[in-house]
Amino acid sequence: MDQHQKSLWRPTRRQLLWAGATVGLLTIAILIGYRYDITLWDWIKLLIVPAVIAGGGLWFNRQQRERELETARQEREREVEIAERRTQDEALQAYLDQMGQLLLDKDRPLRQSKEDDEVRTLARARTLTLLSRLDRTRKRSAVQFLYESGLVDTERRIVDLTGADLSRANLSDADGITNEVLAQQAKSLKDATMPNGQKYEDWLKSKDRGEDGENE
Repeated sequence: MDQHQKSLWRPTRRQLLWAGATVGLLTIAILIGYRYDITLWDWIKLLIVPAVIAGGGLWFNRQQRERELETARQEREREVEIAERRTQDEALQAYLDQMGQLLLDKDRPLRQSKEDDEVRTLARARTLTLLSRLDRTRKRSAVQFLYESGLVDTERRIVDLTGADLSRANLSDADGITNEVLAQQAKSLKDATMPNGQKYEDWLKSKDRGEDGENE
């Protein structure tokens, strides 16, 4: 508040009422004290100490309530996190079961399908949908399954990952599949950890510099 604002300050009606009430109570207390020989210390013990105790109780109750609310909030967050993990686990397991059925289908096995076959379109759609929903760890599990099943082989690509969302995925334990295969197909690898352990952005820089970028 600057000097001009200070000069313009005027007490509100409520402030005036409180000030008047306070002065009135003090005046009454002093008059009573003179008549009954009550000292200032007696008034402090009679009025201020109980007020302090009451204020302390209110403060403690408020702190306790805030702790209870924070505990409840953390519990809700844990429950949401557990539910989300369960949902993702169920989605991944359902995907693996569905893909397993496509791989083992006697009439139209996925591995023997041709490029324009409906079974490939179905497998690709399911894969892209799943990857967009999974977290970084479960994305790795899905990619590892595709590689080990021979579905993302560089020589004969059965499930095309073009457009796949692999952002923030941790692929450092995805054995066998290369950085190049993922980079050629995925729509996004932002902040992903590549199979060789490098961050995607660091791997791109090392590739641009002509470095190997792969584990020896």
